[in-house]
Amino acid sequence: MYLGVKDVKPLQDYKLLLTFENDEVRYFDMYPYLDLGIFSELRDIAKFNALSVKFDTIEWPNGADLDPEVLYSESSVEALPFTYDQL
Repeated sequence: MYLGVKDVKPLQDYKLLLTFENDEVRYFDMYPYLDLGIFSELRDIAKFNALSVKFDTIEWPNGADLDPEVLYSESSVEALPFTYDQL
């Protein structure tokens, strides 16, 4: 099932609060992605917080984005604990 993202809010510890087209709100943890290629730039919290919704998904100014199906399937309806230190 394809659900586009209609809103995103960055949270502390590299978490995202996502609202999908069906109005479902889910939490996504970006921390595991921060060592992968273009996502490593997002360790800078100012860059991480500069994301927006474009074409039904999230995107950062450096061009990093994630497929909305990944965002949905790997997110949780439960709030995620804050466990990482922001670098």
